Amino acid sequence: MVTAWTPSIPDGNAPLYERLVGVLRADIASGELAAGMRLPPQRDLAYRLGVGLGTVTRAYVEAEKAGLVSAHVGRGSFVNAPTEHRPYERAGPINLAQNIATAAPAASRLTEALARMRKRPDLLEHLAYAPPAGHEVQRRAGAAWLARTSSYAGVDWRRLICCAGAQQGLALAIGSVARAGDTVLCEASTYNGVKALAAHNGLRLKGVAMDGEGLDPDALEAAIKATGARVLSTIPTLQNPTGRIMSAGRRRAIAALARKYDLTIVEDDIYGIYAPEAPPPFALLAPERTFHVSGVSKILGPGLRAGFLVAPSDEAFDRVLDAVRALTYAPPGFGGLVATQWIEDGSADAIAVEVREEAVVRLNMAREILGGAIEAPHSDKAPHVWLPMGELAAERMAGRALRGGVEVTPPDAPVVEPGLESGVRLCLGAAVDRASLRRALEIVASSLSNEVAERSRAVI
Repeated sequence: MVTAWTPSIPDGNAPLYERLVGVLRADIASGELAAGMRLPPQRDLAYRLGVGLGTVTRAYVEAEKAGLVSAHVGRGSFVNAPTEHRPYERAGPINLAQNIATAAPAASRLTEALARMRKRPDLLEHLAYAPPAGHEVQRRAGAAWLARTSSYAGVDWRRLICCAGAQQGLALAIGSVARAGDTVLCEASTYNGVKALAAHNGLRLKGVAMDGEGLDPDALEAAIKATGARVLSTIPTLQNPTGRIMSAGRRRAIAALARKYDLTIVEDDIYGIYAPEAPPPFALLAPERTFHVSGVSKILGPGLRAGFLVAPSDEAFDRVLDAVRALTYAPPGFGGLVATQWIEDGSADAIAVEVREEAVVRLNMAREILGGAIEAPHSDKAPHVWLPMGELAAERMAGRALRGGVEVTPPDAPVVEPGLESGVRLCLGAAVDRASLRRALEIVASSLSNEVAERSRAVI
């Protein structure tokens, strides 16, 4: 079957044929062009796109070299099943365990970004050691990114520190305000990286009960009084693992408690870009006591290792820089430079639009297949969904899914306070294409217990 594929080629400095190959790669990865489809004849596509025949011919040749298509004399060019051009594909089970954005939007623009970087007058500066807080151009770009993606208006780039990913930002923030033996409060189930930090640094992690909006203020106040804790680590937007979003009123209540009990807030806003409708961050509600942490890993690619930490005061900023000097001397330069290039030239925003559009499609697929088994998502672009169930049921379901060929987040990974919040998180972006995701979700559906399966028949 000949496809009517008529791609929209993005603007850019890269040669036109390279951009056409990039779109072809992206459409194969997304599933829009399925394996076995016949591409339009080169002359027809050139006419529809309004470009020279030589451009399309060169693109088809390069696509064949890359393994994207196979050309057959007299028959045409046919789409291959994605193989080596799938950046995150792993042998074995389909991956629903890692929150990774679909890679195609960033991959299709990487060549262009590298070409533009070659022309930067400051390129060689990024081969030298960066200042402890990072190169100014990257700090300014990070501040602009937070303002655009986290509703963090007026962020001061002079208190922003470039990090090797948001995980390092969390480590630096928590490490600057907590010492071995101290108690750190967090959601009853939370990001496993915080659990790892606590274990590594000898901190006591205390999980706080949640409701449909995340942290429960009454439970938080009781935990502060019971433990004497002075640090709260929280994910207010698309909480990991539950996907809940704190309302503006809930955030104000927690900010008031933080002031009342002199609590430092470490705010992980890594998923804020998937929920532009979320209320403003704690960094604006309680700026004098909030460390704001974010990055680009969940939208541009985890391999860039470009994260951002905004300190609440000059004193806190200096404490963090002392830790940077002791632990890493300086943040990495080149991953942050790629992110900076994309932020400056608008590519990051374009990538974000495409990733979020794909997230909408994938979330709708999860709703269709799993129905009421998943907690109603709080954003139509949520990159992960939550299947609430008892701890034993969750372990059994994860085991059945793995035997069926699907890896989910280990149910015990996020649990801090057993008995308060349990279930299974499903990450929708890591599956290499929509067909793989659909197959994985159907396996998950067949792995549910009878009780949860009955719930799945409800439409959400």
